[in-house]
Amino acid sequence: MAFVPDYRAGFDATVTFRNGGGLSAQGFRLDVPGPDVSAADVGPLFVRHLGLLMVDRVDITNLDVFEEQHKGSRGGPVAVGADSRRIVELNHVIRAGMVTYPGLPGPEIEPFMTREASRAQYAPGTEFQIDRVTLVGNTGTYLDSPFHRYPTGVDLAGLPLSSVADLPIVVARLTGSDDRAIDVAALAALPVAGCAVLLHTAWDQHWGTPAYGSGDAPYLTGAAAQWLVNAGAVLVGIDAVNVDDAVPGGERPAHTTLLAADVPVVEHLTGLDQLPATGARLHAVPLRLESVGTFSVRAYAVVGG
Repeated sequence: MAFVPDYRAGFDATVTFRNGGGLSAQGFRLDVPGPDVSAADVGPLFVRHLGLLMVDRVDITNLDVFEEQHKGSRGGPVAVGADSRRIVELNHVIRAGMVTYPGLPGPEIEPFMTREASRAQYAPGTEFQIDRVTLVGNTGTYLDSPFHRYPTGVDLAGLPLSSVADLPIVVARLTGSDDRAIDVAALAALPVAGCAVLLHTAWDQHWGTPAYGSGDAPYLTGAAAQWLVNAGAVLVGIDAVNVDDAVPGGERPAHTTLLAADVPVVEHLTGLDQLPATGARLHAVPLRLESVGTFSVRAYAVVGG
């Protein structure tokens, strides 16, 4: 499928209301359907995005349309290519010895039975390899169940498939910010009820380097985690080392709040830049392990179709 770029518009706006008063905005940015939109097209999108009522007139000036990934403006255009089904990998490949989280051991992957050894057990020309994999649950891209944080919480075996499979996705575009903390204001405009909320910070670009696990990684604040719970999010994921600020010995308010509300957490995602802001569906299903709280997943999204 040919790549079709997204477009956004930057502009100044002046709104006059029918019942008096007005509103002005400078340097506002909004998702638009294509590169040829006019001020007459952008005005209604602006009103719809802000949910304004009793509008008499909208004046759009200094309009600039540019190629940029959609952020999910309310009332904005439907994702380009939404009618073409594709599957997007959102996980990191697991390799022997790789570092996922600083201080945790990397996986050990080795043959339990080699192809050469198997030849003695099968007919000539028939051979197999059986591998032994030893890893901690927090390896690669993984999902946290409530049991990860709470001894009486639901473990991986008890998670209903409805909480980890075929979930509508809302992507929170958080790239380009100098603030590590993802707070309520960054999420408040998103329609998160019943959705998997995926925090796109682009920190996955550091995967496999010392910078990935450094103290500069973005994270979700406790207040934002509580807002997501109150707003009805059903899963939260991030493309960074931890959904919390992973300072040694620190509190973990995002894990504490989300898992207490039976909202699974997926960490170390990747590829969120390949998703539309809305319209895709997430699958992040771990093995059905009893008395285990965290395990690797092959997270992926289905777009369109």
